[in-house]
Parts: sequence; structure tokens; C-alpha cells
Amino acid sequence: MLEELLQFKIQKVWILVDLPYEKRAIGTKWVYRNRKDERGIVVRNKARLVAQGHTQEEGIDY
Repeated sequence: MLEELLQFKIQKVWILVDLPYEKRAIGTKWVYRNRKDERGIVVRNKARLVAQGHTQEEGIDY
């Protein structure tokens, strides 16, 4: 997870901004997956940060 966050910073994937007044931030969640080789041995653990857009409410958040 720390490796992925470091890559976000290095590649300038996002920038930190102030949250506008009376607005809610979209939640996030880390999703993990094991990458395996052809013999089924775990080669790498992958992590992905996903946005929880399903928590938004029409008319309020957008």
C-alpha cells in the first residue's frame, strides 16, 4: 500500500486540495489481489485504491 501511495506522489496522479464548504468527500477503499505465476505461487501482492462513488446522493453530491 505504501508503495502505491509513493507511486501516486511520484507520478503526480493527484494533488491535495481543500474541501469546499458544505461538501462531502467521496470515500475510498483499498482492494488487494495476489498475483500468481503459472504454478500458482504468489509472485506479487497488488493493491488498488478505488473510489466509493456509490455513496453519492443525486441532488446533494452532484
